Amino acid sequence: MKAVVTIAKKKRQANMQKQKKPDDLICGVDEVGRGPLAGPVVAAAVILHPLRLIEGLADSKKLSERRREQLYDVICESALAWSVGRADVEEIDRINILQASLLAMQRAVAGLQPAPQHALVDGNKAPELPCTAEAIIQGDVTEPCISAASIIAKVMRDREMVELDGRYPGYGFARHKGYPTKMHQQALQTLGVTPIHRRSYAPVKRCLGI
Repeated sequence: MKAVVTIAKKKRQANMQKQKKPDDLICGVDEVGRGPLAGPVVAAAVILHPLRLIEGLADSKKLSERRREQLYDVICESALAWSVGRADVEEIDRINILQASLLAMQRAVAGLQPAPQHALVDGNKAPELPCTAEAIIQGDVTEPCISAASIIAKVMRDREMVELDGRYPGYGFARHKGYPTKMHQQALQTLGVTPIHRRSYAPVKRCLGI
């Protein structure tokens, strides 16, 4: 499997070299928060500085919370540019989570200064962007700029969920970050649905009797 990923990466790099200039700015894009029952979906876009290598970049889900926080500070200080975009619960319910995720990515890329000429996007679908874009499955594992974006997005969303835990006590948002844990679903049954719950998601719809 590792050999297949390496070959695929080399082919992508060769194609990019044909299409892009050596000094073109490339950003990594990733999102966090498709699965939770509550809270926004958050995306980040990062342009790494070519002369400031960051050790330890990896998929944010494979890092401890402490390590993510450490790398977050390093990325913010060392990256050439970074930006965060989000889509709130109302947008998720209105246009669905996939489209909301793509919208958050668009907002993240739009916030980059300088603007990138090319975007590497984690997953199998890239949003429409003012620059060229390439979707890469497991890109948060193979592309450092996407790994950096995944870390920024994860830390930012987790911090927001901790803040929301104070506004909506009893649900455990600081612990599970809105994901459908047993604790969270029991709290939904006991305490009811909050304004930050996604009403288009089945467990929430059941609580509302929809």
